[in-house]
Amino acid sequence: MSPFHPPRTAQPRRPEPQPPTDSPEVLVQRSARRKKTVSAHFSGDTVILAVPQSATRREVEQWKTTLVPKIVAKRDRARQNARRRGTDEALWRMARELSATYLNGQAQPTQVKWSSRQNTRWGSATPSTGVIRISTRLATAPDWVLETVVLHELVHLLEAQHNDRFWSLARKHPRANDAAQFLDGVAWADTNPREGSAATN
Repeated sequence: MSPFHPPRTAQPRRPEPQPPTDSPEVLVQRSARRKKTVSAHFSGDTVILAVPQSATRREVEQWKTTLVPKIVAKRDRARQNARRRGTDEALWRMARELSATYLNGQAQPTQVKWSSRQNTRWGSATPSTGVIRISTRLATAPDWVLETVVLHELVHLLEAQHNDRFWSLARKHPRANDAAQFLDGVAWADTNPREGSAATN
């Protein structure tokens, strides 16, 4: 054998590509009531993919490829946003900025903090102490939703009752109506967990 040609050795087989370790489990639910629409949502760490009963295997795989990454990315963005603003200090800064922007700095809270005990309300304010508590359920909500809730509680430091003066101040946020609809939708979804949060037709 020529010294210039080393002996041939068996080439190792390339490992087959594996899905990312952080890819969620996908559970496909078929429904006879669905004709065209497809939806996906998280249930714990599992993605529920709701498809028509007549969907083919190829269609299901396509929806897995298109819908699941979208809902995973949405969840990851929400988690990153929650980490960014998830401290009491960040919440305090938001409250101070909102008071200065919409209330001429008149609302002066003594403390603004997250609370895991706010299960039936989005937030609470105690005018006598100046303490504001915001439900941790809003940790992953859009910024404008959280802002409107914090502003709502800031206004309570100035006006305890939900009277005309209160609402004239609380609705100064430009997306107050949008936030109200968003929170109504969240409340509805809490009682209808099987409905999807990502859909196509």
